[in-house]
Amino acid sequence: MLQSIVTLIVDTIAGLLAVVLLLRFWMQVVRVRPPMSVAHFTFKLSDWLVKPLRRIVPGAGGYDWASLLGAFLIALLSIIVTVWLFFPLSVQLVLLLSLLRFIQWIFYGFMGLIIVEVIFSWVNPHAPLAPFVGALTEPLLRPLRRVLPLIGNIDLSPLVALLLLQIGLRVVSAILPGMM
Repeated sequence: MLQSIVTLIVDTIAGLLAVVLLLRFWMQVVRVRPPMSVAHFTFKLSDWLVKPLRRIVPGAGGYDWASLLGAFLIALLSIIVTVWLFFPLSVQLVLLLSLLRFIQWIFYGFMGLIIVEVIFSWVNPHAPLAPFVGALTEPLLRPLRRVLPLIGNIDLSPLVALLLLQIGLRVVSAILPGMM
């Protein structure tokens, strides 16, 4: 019972921090300027970790690698607290589990962005955050839109992207048992 409570709390906090750190990195990758409220929330919640990490891993190529490293460190810490404390594992396995969780967060983040964009397109395509979310998902959907034609004036690229992300998530999750 204690383990499930600790896991719930740690996964919730770690997931929120990871989403913010990955969003911070992705906003720089796609060169999108977030709305002030999103920027303020993102930077306030992640500066405590990103700024010290920048001393170790400076930005290169215009990317904030400290944000990406921070997300991985959050994954590592969450695995240590939720798994390793209750079931001592080898350091290599803890690192592999952390990498898996990190990659899963990336896939889930992209899926969440696509779902939010789809909801905006159905409910209110002119919502203030719609262009921002659209800019974040465009690099994922653009290649699919080149291949998939509109069917009845409906864009199926988000559906295909979600399917491909689910497949990728399953492949990554299946790799770990094979490595053990």
